[in-house]
Amino acid sequence: MQPPIPTGTVLQNRYRLINLLGQGGFGRTYLVEDQGRFNELCALKELTPPQTGYALDKSKELFQREAQILYQIEHPQIPKFRAMFEEDQRLFLAQDFVEGKTYRDLLDERKSRGFVFSEQEVLQLMQQVLPVLSYLHGKGIIHRDIAPDNMILRDRDKLPVLIDFGVVKEIATRLQQDVGKHATTVGKLGYAPIEQMQTGNAYPNSDLYALAVSAVVLLTGREPQEVLDDNTMTWNWQRWCQVSPAFAQVINRMLSVTPNQRYASATQVQQALQSPIATSPEAGVPQTVAPREAPAQNAVPSSMATIAVGRDFDDDRSALEPRSSGKRSPNAIPERTTLWDDPWAVALIGLGLAALAGIGFFAVSSAMKPKPIADEPLPITTPTASATPTPTASVKPSPTPEVPKSFSQKLELTAGKPVSRSGSLTANQIFTFNISAKQAQTLSAALGGEGVLMTVLGPDGKPVSDRAKRTTYWEGELPFTGEYGVQLTPTKGLSKADFNLDLKLTDPVVPSPSPSVTPTVTPSPSNDKVGRVTFDPGKTIATILGKTDGKQGQRYLVDAKASQQMTLSIQGAKMNILDPAGNPIPDAKGLTAWNAQLAVGGDYQIEIVTSGPADYTLSVEVR
Repeated sequence: MQPPIPTGTVLQNRYRLINLLGQGGFGRTYLVEDQGRFNELCALKELTPPQTGYALDKSKELFQREAQILYQIEHPQIPKFRAMFEEDQRLFLAQDFVEGKTYRDLLDERKSRGFVFSEQEVLQLMQQVLPVLSYLHGKGIIHRDIAPDNMILRDRDKLPVLIDFGVVKEIATRLQQDVGKHATTVGKLGYAPIEQMQTGNAYPNSDLYALAVSAVVLLTGREPQEVLDDNTMTWNWQRWCQVSPAFAQVINRMLSVTPNQRYASATQVQQALQSPIATSPEAGVPQTVAPREAPAQNAVPSSMATIAVGRDFDDDRSALEPRSSGKRSPNAIPERTTLWDDPWAVALIGLGLAALAGIGFFAVSSAMKPKPIADEPLPITTPTASATPTPTASVKPSPTPEVPKSFSQKLELTAGKPVSRSGSLTANQIFTFNISAKQAQTLSAALGGEGVLMTVLGPDGKPVSDRAKRTTYWEGELPFTGEYGVQLTPTKGLSKADFNLDLKLTDPVVPSPSPSVTPTVTPSPSNDKVGRVTFDPGKTIATILGKTDGKQGQRYLVDAKASQQMTLSIQGAKMNILDPAGNPIPDAKGLTAWNAQLAVGGDYQIEIVTSGPADYTLSVEVR
């Protein structure tokens, strides 16, 4: 795989890379600014295919086909497809960037406080995601990678958004199958059903299976391997949470091992959820909803026959008449066959019933007064020996948020003496290297390794510029004299990440103007080609696609003024940079990226360096 593209690189003379969002075995995702749309943020997904031959051609064909599919998707809960293009034998997809947190991040935040998602919240999430899946499946599109990591709670409207379709991984899978290699299946282990992991085949109810696994993870706070018995392929998730039997029945059917035992469509799941379960009137997710106490899971309905508890009074009186055929004497004294024949008894009973009714009314009204429901998420439960865990109202967990651990170290960094530091960070560590520097000095910071980003902080404790936030490379002139910090933070989702940091401080170049002396430009060798970089009207960025045979040199001239900021990056080659006097700029030799505030104005020279024939892409920005 080719290395990551440097921060600040501009692709297609339009997409400026801000930082690396994520990386996998099949490609990368970058956060970029779309300079053709008023610097809107968007996500740029990269697939790095094999460099030559059949595999490369096949990659392009499959990539084009998948891009056409994504282009058809028009749904407000799916990032909109923007463009596809190829550059430097890399294939790219541009999509809308979604501001918000993934449900994995939300779950981790809750677990740090001792809570997970409630049944009502998960139910609402499913009811908002199922119509999206129904839309996709109706177009013949399978997501293939449903998981809490790939669902974002969008900030602006609090709706779940599906991201990271298995498109890039699916292309790689098909490609490996075509060239006879062992194919890597698409889907997360534990979330994708067995037919998808073993054969690579995915169906609409494969997405439903993954959605049910995601629901279980959010409800229990435990990963699939913790609640799935590998030997029997049965899910033992209900012992870790309390949900209604009807909801559990729907989830368990979605988790069936055999595809034909699951629901056939997302619509069927929607109908199953709507009929037995009361849905929440709230529209936003997640909201903190206290779950209602669920009935015991082992309760069995009574099999006792139904018994009448009252009869009509006339029928009761007739039942008291003798069943013989003889007639009753009109002079016979009526017998008090029951207590009701005594009027005093009836009066006393009436007074007693009235008193009991008053007491009962008071008790019922007291019991029916609404009690405040604690606005707390469902606590993580621990299984006990009893069949049904009994929550204790008097016991309330005391959440202890995990506070990031910060460390710092003072470095003696002087001009002309670079310093390197290496080490590792765990998921909850922040490390800051502090250095003393003077105004107008140039600081260069390059960070190597995967899973760590840096932010360059000024003496005021704030990032020195937008480009200095969460990046892997920064170079610029320092605006003040004081103590600066290079802060390292690991990216989310990694338990440990290694890093290598290179720092360099350069004193400002003090020009010695001599009006009577004309600067002499070092003449280019006779076999060099010299070109001038020009910018379109109103533009500050130019991209040059070049080619060299390795024998004839290539130089470019860039006209710039003093105090302007120049940013250069090149792919496929390296470059040397010379000032307007023709002198090599210190520490600007054999680079792939360079950024500095110019001390003097004039024609700066960019010398292309290759070891043989090569195609290269040069990006020049002057502002």
